[in-house]
Amino acid sequence: MSLSSARRLLYRLADKWPAKVLSIALALALVAVYRVSNLSTRTITVPLAVEAPGDLIPASPLPEGVRVRLRGEEAGVRAIAEGDIEAFADLSGRQGEGWARAQVQVRRRGAALEVEPLEVSARPPEISVRLDRRATATLPLAAPMQGSVAYGFDLVSRSLTPGEVTVSGPAGAIAYLTEIATSPVALDGRSADFAVAVAIASPSPLISIAGPGSAEFRGVVRPAVPVRSVSGAPIALEGLPPWLTASAAPAAGGARIEGSWEQIDAFSPGPGFLYADASGISEPGLHLLPVRARLPHGLSLARLDPETVSVRAYPYPAPGAYAGGGAGGGAGGAGAEPEQAAPEAQGQAGQPPGGAAGGEDQAAPQAQGGAGAGAGAGAGAGAGAAP
Repeated sequence: MSLSSARRLLYRLADKWPAKVLSIALALALVAVYRVSNLSTRTITVPLAVEAPGDLIPASPLPEGVRVRLRGEEAGVRAIAEGDIEAFADLSGRQGEGWARAQVQVRRRGAALEVEPLEVSARPPEISVRLDRRATATLPLAAPMQGSVAYGFDLVSRSLTPGEVTVSGPAGAIAYLTEIATSPVALDGRSADFAVAVAIASPSPLISIAGPGSAEFRGVVRPAVPVRSVSGAPIALEGLPPWLTASAAPAAGGARIEGSWEQIDAFSPGPGFLYADASGISEPGLHLLPVRARLPHGLSLARLDPETVSVRAYPYPAPGAYAGGGAGGGAGGAGAEPEQAAPEAQGQAGQPPGGAAGGEDQAAPQAQGGAGAGAGAGAGAGAGAAP
């Protein structure tokens, strides 16, 4: 190119250059507007992770999710999966338990790294969280019952496998736990043994449960046995020897009996329903005897209350214990008061013959009051009154 040609080209380029620069700027702006107008916006919800040092973990509820707004070319934005975006709060510089605030940040992974341009923003932009030490405990499982078995049947036993689980979470929350509940077990209408799977539910999103998330519940169902309770029935002492008397403590008790509905409804406890066999007591003192119950055929005893009774035995004076059968003054002295009867007989023996009749009239009551035979007493009194 000659020098003159170059000059002409420069002249043409420089001619009206403000208009040309403005045209180029407008063109670039149109391109930018076109590209922006073609950007697609998409909002996804992702879980929030808290990055804390050592064994510190969140001890307060976190947002259920973080809404992340993605803006870029439609094809690229649509290719991003939820797993390619991670929302987190960085508390790695925190020392010790307590409340802390942190910005919610977004980390791109996978397909999100290949999309450009890509605008990313998160809601909420920051969070407040309380940190606590991590604790671990092994707790029993408990399955709540829902409804009832069929009429006329009972759930007699139940079991869970496994019977306990290991949980971990904030130390303050773990300290208040005594058991871990499963999902309810429906009992409605069941009349036979059964086994069902129940879910193991965490009591808090902050507490994690190790192992499988379910357990096996087994229930044993049997026909119901009608039961009746009897209370306040006297406890009789039977077979106590006649030379003893006794008292029992407690003096009354109760029983739980089983049988058919007809028999239970017709049963009426009478005297001697509850008793203790005292025939083995041979001497005064304190004795412990088992309590027994008399039941008609078809009824059975499920429980006694009390099962034993304390019996205090005392001596009982038998009639005629001081009887005497000798002659003369000795026979006349036999009676309820032997020490006074003998002097009376001696005094009557010293009376003159004229007082014999009076002596006989007085001797007869004395002889009747004695414990010996009536004839022997009378003979002894007469002999003492003769001259």
